[in-house]
Amino acid sequence: MSSKQNPLDAAAIRADFPILHQEVAPGVPLIYLDNAATSQKPHTVIEAMSDYYTRYNANVHRGIHKLSEEATDAYEGARKRIAKFINAASSREVIYTRNTTESINMVALTWGQANVGPEDAILVSEMEHHSNLVPWQMLAGRTGAELRFIPATRGGFLEMGALDRLLDERVKLVAVTHMSNVFGTINPVVEIAARAHAVGAVVMVDGAQSVPHMPVDVQALDADFFAFSGHKMLGPTGIGVLYGKRDLLEAMPPFMGGGDMIKRVEFTGADWNDLPWKFEAGTPSIAEAIGLGAAVDYLSGIGMARVREHEIAITAYAIERLAEAPGVTIFGPQDATVKGGVVAFELEGVHPHDIAEILNRDGIAIRAGHHCAMPLHRKFGIVATARASFYIYSIPSEVDRLIEALYKTRAMFA
Repeated sequence: MSSKQNPLDAAAIRADFPILHQEVAPGVPLIYLDNAATSQKPHTVIEAMSDYYTRYNANVHRGIHKLSEEATDAYEGARKRIAKFINAASSREVIYTRNTTESINMVALTWGQANVGPEDAILVSEMEHHSNLVPWQMLAGRTGAELRFIPATRGGFLEMGALDRLLDERVKLVAVTHMSNVFGTINPVVEIAARAHAVGAVVMVDGAQSVPHMPVDVQALDADFFAFSGHKMLGPTGIGVLYGKRDLLEAMPPFMGGGDMIKRVEFTGADWNDLPWKFEAGTPSIAEAIGLGAAVDYLSGIGMARVREHEIAITAYAIERLAEAPGVTIFGPQDATVKGGVVAFELEGVHPHDIAEILNRDGIAIRAGHHCAMPLHRKFGIVATARASFYIYSIPSEVDRLIEALYKTRAMFA
């Protein structure tokens, strides 16, 4: 049966998320609309991590006793399922990190330091999260490389025509978000990667917002590096992933030195371990990796095509309802089919922080601020925005409550 014949039942899914069944004040149920910041966790993820700590807590790779072997199997088994989830060619191309930020910094400090020099350029889009901007600023500062920027339009899209003048053989790396955490825009990564590769550039994709919400195939995207975080996709904090093409990862120096990333150590030198362990020094986030594996299992059980269809529907409904509310300005695309489950907006005469505070009194959790995309906001003369973001457990009645609260907020400031 196709996903369109069997749509996602968000109301039923909510039963799997214990945090959603609470009142933030007497008679005030929680309405969680801050999923772009972090997602909630289903029972299966919580239980998988608890089972590790309760039943087979041990370090991985280093022991030959039963607990260590079981922990290693669970830890590496999660890696294999994550690789399948993003269609990596091999689980050896999946590096565990703490989060998207660490993944991108790893590339900047290893591949970047070895391959970017003062005559080179780094091309970044204007809609990047600070995590996919500041590491490249720092790399440019260390190496003397030029920073270039793909312009973003007020409508929430990249000016792809600008690539004609921005992409040349001096560009060694192109960094772009797959899905904007402000506009929600799904960027044309396949086209960007093809054009970057044509001039010999490597492509770093921030997938923090896309992997949780839509089918992702890193081979089809032809991304050289692709980063995402566990906590935005039903998994725990403290675990992220760097995917890299194997030949690039093989050529890169290690990120950190220590245990597990070595094959042999002498007093005067060492030989590095094979992929992926070359980049995983020290005791890793074992429970968190197991939890991320459980999150991947949960999402795979639903089907990412169904996740995407649900979010298109709930986002379209949110855009429709927000457009009805007086004084609301929505930023980014208005077509839910070209964006993720994110709607950033302003309410005339009310600071976004005031909006968030008043909505909080009604149990509604949204985000307010620049969303770690300060340059993008400043470009368009926006101090901050309010942001509602949705996921598999978001339902239309929550959108209705949001709109009711915005009417109330506007009346308070009239």
